Amino acid sequence: MAVKTAPLTENQTANLADMFRLLGDPTRLRIVLATLDGPLPVGTIAAKLDLSQSLVSHHLRLLRGARIVRHERKGREVHYQIHDHHVACVIDDMIAHVSEVREAEL
Repeated sequence: MAVKTAPLTENQTANLADMFRLLGDPTRLRIVLATLDGPLPVGTIAAKLDLSQSLVSHHLRLLRGARIVRHERKGREVHYQIHDHHVACVIDDMIAHVSEVREAEL
């Protein structure tokens, strides 16, 4: 199955590679997965993943810079969620792919 896409500029290719590099880190990927179901404050993400708030904040800053997650201030808290449906679809498709591979191995 061939997917037709417009040719990318060198800058776009570098940005895409950077996004995949960021998602290649297991901790960052776990953080992204936690944000798929809706906005969560940093403390909740940290507690859910058993990570320090400072580590989660550091990773979220990188993910936000790459437009993988977005933030919204709610009073004193900052809530993070997946940036948009494009990112969510990529993650969902990769989860489905990994699940298919696992089922085929059984």
